[in-house]
Amino acid sequence: MLRILSVLLAIAVGISACAPTAPKMGADGKPLPKAYRINRSDTGKIQFRMLDSVNALRQASGHAAVALNPQLNAAAATHSRDMSVQNRPWHFGSDGSSPIDRITRVGYPGKLVGETISETYESELETLAAWMDQPDTRRVILDDDARNMGFAWFQERGGKIWWTLVMGE
Repeated sequence: MLRILSVLLAIAVGISACAPTAPKMGADGKPLPKAYRINRSDTGKIQFRMLDSVNALRQASGHAAVALNPQLNAAAATHSRDMSVQNRPWHFGSDGSSPIDRITRVGYPGKLVGETISETYESELETLAAWMDQPDTRRVILDDDARNMGFAWFQERGGKIWWTLVMGE
């Protein structure tokens, strides 16, 4: 009898563990977002996923594709980390540097087309969608003069991500 009771108890516990859990809700009644976690090994995948997505959007709008540029990637990475240090999303570095200063420092030979930035817990594709919804950042991404793209981020321990996309001629 004890054996049967033990088996039934184990089955009941197992079945209850399979029950779906309700998402945690925010004050607005919507589910709270989960932090998008990035592993170091994902860097190449994320950069090329963003490049492919940007090029798909550009081509759908009649614009030439852009190439991923390591110098612009370096400028974007520097700025993403710096925005985290400053704890604010803006286009100026803690040393007063502008996007033009940053691409010059990394030795990029072309001109700056523009820079888009974001502070979020969302993925790169959700961030790109948000950028495409805003006229000023959409204009940077779809600019006819753009030939190269740099894309990088810095993720804090708590999950917040500082994204930077740089477009150059």
